[in-house]
Amino acid sequence: MISPRQLVLVSLLTLVSCTLALGQSPLSVDPRWPQKPGDVTWAAVSGLDVDAQDNIYLFTRNQPAVQVYRPDGSLVRAWSPASCRGAHHVRIDPAGNVWLPDFRSHVLQKYSPEGKLLLTLGERGKAGNDPKHFDGVTDVAVLPEGDLFVSDGYGNRRVAHFDRDGRFVGQWGTEGTAPGQFALPHSIVADRQKRLYVADRNNARIQVFDARGKLLAVWDDLLTPWGLFMTKHGELWVCGSSRVKKGDGWMIAPPPDQLVMKLSLEGKVLLRAPLPTIQAGAAKPGQVDWVHAVAADSQGIVYLGDIQGKRAQKFTVRAAPAPRP
Repeated sequence: MISPRQLVLVSLLTLVSCTLALGQSPLSVDPRWPQKPGDVTWAAVSGLDVDAQDNIYLFTRNQPAVQVYRPDGSLVRAWSPASCRGAHHVRIDPAGNVWLPDFRSHVLQKYSPEGKLLLTLGERGKAGNDPKHFDGVTDVAVLPEGDLFVSDGYGNRRVAHFDRDGRFVGQWGTEGTAPGQFALPHSIVADRQKRLYVADRNNARIQVFDARGKLLAVWDDLLTPWGLFMTKHGELWVCGSSRVKKGDGWMIAPPPDQLVMKLSLEGKVLLRAPLPTIQAGAAKPGQVDWVHAVAADSQGIVYLGDIQGKRAQKFTVRAAPAPRP
């Protein structure tokens, strides 16, 4: 029988080997996270978010689709929404409610943290481009006063605005490659100044708007963005791949590589982390495959969810080496 001391040594050696597997990446994986119970399964992990207590919410395309883990990896709760076939991103609003977009069912639903359905926007199974319908809804940004900005991307190419009670306010965006147009608005977040950052994935750019839909900036020289996360300190995490433009198609497949970036709100790259991809055989800790979602907690710990790899992983950010005197 292995002793506790030997078990600790094995864990440390595993952590070292996983760190080495990431090469010169500034991200170091925790191979022991999470402690997923044997009866809880994952499919594509398309959504990640972090609540005020640093609990990590996963949205996966399998039941129970919503799984909540502590930073130490223990499971808090898991529950099943009405549908997860088209699970996409997940967002926790300032009041702690859970927002789940289902791009295949064309609905955006609001739940309590325990899984009670509170609101449905859109009509299940019916696509449209009007105040009561979505077509391939992908994400939502919720402002502190409750206004909703929904990226409606796979069929429509728009951002739709609703008030806190779910009443339609307006929309902007059409299909195209010109500034302010979209090829696929795939993720959306907001900062404290109510600026909205949209991952226009198939145009390989991030576009910045004010809350009225006025275009403020276009960042088209960074990466192909798949998922966005805004920290409370005003830093924008982005996951995706090197720039590949595809125009109006549904999917850029397979991505040429896998990247995570941290950006300032002016679009300056603060951190760039290439990630190793899953090769033939069993996936190793730290490897990803079609990374789709990124989130960061109050301590700067980064979580990634991917589609093909069908898992979520936890990473710490290594301190930058001190400059030589």
